[in-house]
Amino acid sequence: MKKLFDDAAAALDGLLKDDMLIASGGFGLCGIPERLLEAIRDSGVKNLTFVSNNAGIDNEGIGMLLRTQQVKKMISSYVGENKEFERQFLSNELEVEFCPQGTLAERMRAGGAGIPGFYTKTGVGTQVAEGKEVKQFANRDGEMEDYILERGIFADLAIVKAWKADETGNLVFRKTARNFNQPAATCGKVCVVEVEEIVPTGSLDPDAIHLPGVFVNRMIVGAPYDKKIEFVTTRERKAA
Repeated sequence: MKKLFDDAAAALDGLLKDDMLIASGGFGLCGIPERLLEAIRDSGVKNLTFVSNNAGIDNEGIGMLLRTQQVKKMISSYVGENKEFERQFLSNELEVEFCPQGTLAERMRAGGAGIPGFYTKTGVGTQVAEGKEVKQFANRDGEMEDYILERGIFADLAIVKAWKADETGNLVFRKTARNFNQPAATCGKVCVVEVEEIVPTGSLDPDAIHLPGVFVNRMIVGAPYDKKIEFVTTRERKAA
């Protein structure tokens, strides 16, 4: 099976359509699939629902798709640092489903494992629990406590970024850039990955592989990248 494609547009060819649910890896600007997001923007598809920890910043990450108003809904745990996101949300142009961060990661992981739902205490008694099934389970002390049902996420498409891959799609993520990429990759019907480097099959230490190639359908080499910084804080240098 051919997994390596020439560029992001080629890797996404035949996969994109309006009204898709897309799971996207990354945290802030760390480990986001930049090239794939750019190709989705350029394709012109619209009414997209994105599952992602956050929406990047203005004009970076998913933020570039907010600018072109191609996103109709975000399922996220953190939505700060994006003025366009704020504007669209407050003007009812964008639907937002807030999800606690650990719950969001588990919903992706559950979808990737074929688990339709799970119960958690996170969010009990808050707005997060509104409209969700509540069930009681005994805790370690035998006391009955409330838990809410959270649904696994089954996305039409997963887009992620990895550090290295071999030719069969086994992936290695770099440090904190692993973040949501690993669970996001598993919960899509199709997973497209951009990597910084492709290495020969067999050259990766099997114990160092973070995601098996069985989850990966298509790949591109996205490098080189420019390191983008979310906040730059400077101060005047005092005279000696």
